[in-house]
Amino acid sequence: MTSNDTLSFAGQVALVTGAAGGLGFAYSRMLAQRGAHVVMQDVGATLDGTGRDPQRIDHAVARLRAEGLSVEASHHDIQSRSPAAALVADILQRHGRLDVILHNAGWVEYQRIDAVDEDRFDHMMAVAAKAPLWLAQAAWPAMQAQRHGRIVLTTSDRALYPQYVQHGLAVYAAAKSAAVGIVNVLAAEGAAHGIVVNAVSPVAKTRMWGVEGEPDELHPEAVAPGVVFLASRACIEGGWILRASNGQFHATRLSEAEGVRYPRDLRAVVAGNIEAVARQWPQIAKAAVEPR
Repeated sequence: MTSNDTLSFAGQVALVTGAAGGLGFAYSRMLAQRGAHVVMQDVGATLDGTGRDPQRIDHAVARLRAEGLSVEASHHDIQSRSPAAALVADILQRHGRLDVILHNAGWVEYQRIDAVDEDRFDHMMAVAAKAPLWLAQAAWPAMQAQRHGRIVLTTSDRALYPQYVQHGLAVYAAAKSAAVGIVNVLAAEGAAHGIVVNAVSPVAKTRMWGVEGEPDELHPEAVAPGVVFLASRACIEGGWILRASNGQFHATRLSEAEGVRYPRDLRAVVAGNIEAVARQWPQIAKAAVEPR
């Protein structure tokens, strides 16, 4: 199979969530340009994740169809197991396969710690962490049977790196961190079946950023090549987080040091009491951030 073959999506069916604008729209366009039939899902939620406006995804689909691309709209809700499974079942029934799931749906939830609301927390987790798990679960048997599947979840630098944390994003960061854990496990479970699972941590000026219309920089289209690569047959290894911003890409993941025999020998600083930990803390913290 040539490189061009592995980067073609001819004959494949892809599901992109949160596809009415911004990143999801850019992913959908590029997948369709590469030959995929794309199911573009979006409930048309407002910036706080509530509300419904089916016209948003209908208009997005009409734009891409006007470009001659093979896309369709889905208004399915995906924040609980049954409707997520129903969406996948509908795709499989009508198209006979599902090759790609790009889970982009979400929003930025701002609540400082003294104001965190349990319902808002649950809603954020439902869309950012539970939804991709339910979609993957529903698609898993079909992907196993066809010995091929690509799943991409969305995380955030705001959760991954302390220097990029913003006040009020504890709920958002929790959900985006959960996505990384899901990716790690599903990547391991899928490896034997040709199912490759990764995450993207994108930065783009979109409606979630408060930008309507064409941004002046940090374009969603500059993120799409990396994400569409993760969705392609050319991507054969899972468990990565692809940082994508401004047309630049960096893949990262936690990696254990050489020689560690987990959990009995971490090749780390030895300390038998609290005083020893306190005394050696500079070395302990240094070992945590520097390669060993």
